[in-house]
Amino acid sequence: MKLYVTPGSPYGRMARIVVIEKGLEDRVEVALARTRTPGSDYYEVNPSGRVPYLQLDDGTGLEESGLICWYLDHLDGAPAFDPPPGLEGLETRRLEAMARSLLDGISLWGREYLYRAAEIRSETIIAHERLRAVRLVAAFETRIDSPVLAGPLNMAQLTLACALHWRSETPPGFAWREGAPKLAAWVDRIGARPALQATLAPPR
Repeated sequence: MKLYVTPGSPYGRMARIVVIEKGLEDRVEVALARTRTPGSDYYEVNPSGRVPYLQLDDGTGLEESGLICWYLDHLDGAPAFDPPPGLEGLETRRLEAMARSLLDGISLWGREYLYRAAEIRSETIIAHERLRAVRLVAAFETRIDSPVLAGPLNMAQLTLACALHWRSETPPGFAWREGAPKLAAWVDRIGARPALQATLAPPR
């Protein structure tokens, strides 16, 4: 199998973390994709051009980090990251959805700085996503001791970690650690896991 990622994608990072946590390094080749590049040969592999993208041995392609992580987790028949069945898993799914909202918003906010010149950035988008991120960080500060986030590793934790780990003031002005000491300590703890250390984004 081949997992296509870009070095700085938090979504690709989630899939790479699951590969390591599940001991799949010998089965999954990690390949760098050229995205946002006209004529990239990656588009012949994945027409949408998004990452992560997992190409199975039979040529089938899986897109979207949640689906890819689910597939990798179930390969050995002993999933480690599934929420509890039925309504017992509601809280895990709820917190994962909140963490996904945080990650999606920060990513959109960051793209305004990465891919748009200063004179054409949308201050409306930046302001909207900054306020959303501030609210969600405050919400997680009050929930970080919950059993879902304090217990065994799960997708809610991985999503939240990939949203905040290594970010101090990224995007510019996102000083999320101020006023969130419990959340910051949690991020530091989970960030010390070997799988997260091995998948750190390179400095920009």
